[in-house]
Amino acid sequence: MEITTILGILAGIVSVVGAMIFKHISFSVLYNPAAYFVIFVGTIATILNSYPGKDLKNLGKLFKILFTSNSTKGKEIKIIDEIVGMAEFSRKEGILALEKKMVDSHNDFLKKGLRMIIDACDSEYVKDVLFSYVSSMKKRHEANAGIFTSAGTYAPTLGVLGAVFGLIAAMGNIDDTAEMSHAIAAAFIATILGIFTGYVLWHPFAKKLKIKSQREVLEKMLIIEGVLSIQKGDSPVRIKEKLYSMLPDSEQPKEAEET
Repeated sequence: MEITTILGILAGIVSVVGAMIFKHISFSVLYNPAAYFVIFVGTIATILNSYPGKDLKNLGKLFKILFTSNSTKGKEIKIIDEIVGMAEFSRKEGILALEKKMVDSHNDFLKKGLRMIIDACDSEYVKDVLFSYVSSMKKRHEANAGIFTSAGTYAPTLGVLGAVFGLIAAMGNIDDTAEMSHAIAAAFIATILGIFTGYVLWHPFAKKLKIKSQREVLEKMLIIEGVLSIQKGDSPVRIKEKLYSMLPDSEQPKEAEET
């Protein structure tokens, strides 16, 4: 489970509840079905009008990604170790022998690259094919994150729309001061909901998806560099140094720093 997403949502709720307590605002004002309706149904409407159905069919998977931690500690290091192992095996047995070795790999992208160099594909062709795959993946991820960015952009504006509806209702009770005051207070609940969902949920969700995408791109780039280095016949030590250099400084093993 992605604990930071859970903690972020809880912290956002606590911030609103805390502000209401400190300002002595009654929680009864939150009971405003019209405000929830215009924000959530309205946001859904804007997304449906912004994206074709094929781009929305994986929306459930995106929420799963947001709430599921699919990052394993040292995952990139494990990928590097696997590539270096392949390089050592290739130097001893030859590139064609990698066909037996790659069967044990669970990384489909690595297998794709190894298959091409085993088939003696030109290095430029291998590079172009693998980079095209990464480019397509990045565009797909950007489109997915864009769904939440759009929701975050529209939700606050819908909050203003909800407030206008509330003020219209308040003006209908202009002869009853107490009722009108209550209606005005309730009118701004839609604004609060719009701002909260837009800037505490949807925009941050888009940012998190982009960060997760960057990590996946890094994994793919490690594999591309590793596969091309194996094809060139670089030594395992040089390959390890090159791939370690692609990692953030904070994640590089001590042995890489000492080299």
